[in-house]
Amino acid sequence: MSHTYLLSWDCTGLEAVVNISDIEKEEMWTTLKETKENLNKGRTNTVGSIVHMIMMRARVNSQRHYEIYCIDTDDSITTEDFRTMFDEDPQHMADLIRERGRKLYSDRQKDNEIKIR
Repeated sequence: MSHTYLLSWDCTGLEAVVNISDIEKEEMWTTLKETKENLNKGRTNTVGSIVHMIMMRARVNSQRHYEIYCIDTDDSITTEDFRTMFDEDPQHMADLIRERGRKLYSDRQKDNEIKIR
């Protein structure tokens, strides 16, 4: 079994790690339990709304050079594992996720760009 994670980081470090698989499972059971009138009424913890909020934050704060990726992992890897790995070696983790993940958004600053303000 595998899990899909949504990760967001910027020039200051890792900001969000969201286990999308758990949320999708919860959405499915909620959909099966609820009536059409109550479905998604006032719910903000859907995968779409979480992705939308993280993307909006990235676009509004372009000076922080956000990157947002999804990555599929083995079910033995947890949210805390991602946080620990980013704390121990952030550059390696960012490179690994860029290589193996699916890019949703990137405002990554290129190393060779020099901006004079």
